[in-house]
Amino acid sequence: MYTLYRKEISSFLNTLIGYAVIVIFLLINGLFLWVFPVEFNILDYGFASLENLFMLAPWVFLFLVPAITMRTFAEEQKSGTIEILLTKPLTDMDIILAKFLAGLTLVLFSILPTLIYYFTLNNLGLPPGNIDHGATWGSYIGLLFLGGGFVAIGIFSSSISGNQIVSFMVSVFLCGFMYLGFEFIYNLSIFGSAGLFIKNLGINAHYNSISRGVIDTRDVLYFISLIAFFLMLTRYKLEKRKW
Repeated sequence: MYTLYRKEISSFLNTLIGYAVIVIFLLINGLFLWVFPVEFNILDYGFASLENLFMLAPWVFLFLVPAITMRTFAEEQKSGTIEILLTKPLTDMDIILAKFLAGLTLVLFSILPTLIYYFTLNNLGLPPGNIDHGATWGSYIGLLFLGGGFVAIGIFSSSISGNQIVSFMVSVFLCGFMYLGFEFIYNLSIFGSAGLFIKNLGINAHYNSISRGVIDTRDVLYFISLIAFFLMLTRYKLEKRKW
């Protein structure tokens, strides 16, 4: 599995895809947070807080993560190498986990440079260090979990079609629905007492909870279950090819 993981990482970093994703993520966030005179601008915000980064980043990931994952299985299916891969001395789950961990690693590589923002704001605060460290680190953990959830959804989307564009569109839709779809249903107020349960099925509720700086086991279990659910769906799809 480790060999396949390294191969997947190399395939990202030996092409423009990996670097483009990292650069685009940092560029969009950097421009909106530090340059453009918009509501996300930290300098205009007047507080030593990275709250705006963690509001903006999920929307960027909503499109960048599907762009990362759309080729994971779709390209294998299109080129016919999926049959060779499935005959390797690896279980289906080994293959899926290798691709998932490679995608998650690229997400991590995208997030790590934003730590510069944290150290910058930590020094810009009045007095220096006047930043909510707990909420900031909680938000980073939440963003990594969110990225992992998007990667799992993207890998599943890539497994259901040999067309990368179709995989990308399905992934964007599923990620968007899991992120805000249940929130929208909750706001309709048509399910009464079940509304809160429906809201908690979505990513946003748990992402916001972790972002407060308190790591609740319920939120952690939600993200682990979300990732496991879509990885198991991917496994089912791969096994179906063998029938």
